Amino acid sequence: MSKGRILVVDDEDIVRTSCSRTLVPEGYEVTLVKNGFDGLALLEQGPIDLVLTDLKMPEIDGIEILRRVKEKWPQVEVIIITGYQTVDTAVKAIKLGAFDYLEKPFTPDGLIASVAKAFAHKKTA
Repeated sequence: MSKGRILVVDDEDIVRTSCSRTLVPEGYEVTLVKNGFDGLALLEQGPIDLVLTDLKMPEIDGIEILRRVKEKWPQVEVIIITGYQTVDTAVKAIKLGAFDYLEKPFTPDGLIASVAKAFAHKKTA
């Protein structure tokens, strides 16, 4: 049985693959998409528990994905992942409802810990 459904939205193949290789063995069901349009379309199709999204992507960035997810699916947790961390962006993401903000390159243990905390938070909310 799956621990939960995670959608990974990132335009970098290596990041998507890394997330999948880290989270699937932990018992999560992971879906990978390379842009925000595909990610939002998948959210429309069925239940997702957690979104991991890159901050900087063409067309729809992670902040816009966060905004739309929290507006339409407030029960879905969002973790922002980025290689362009700034204090202003981190504060903005948290104020908009992001559960966490991970800096690339993140470690497998750091990713697992952040995801586990997000799922634990969902159960107590």
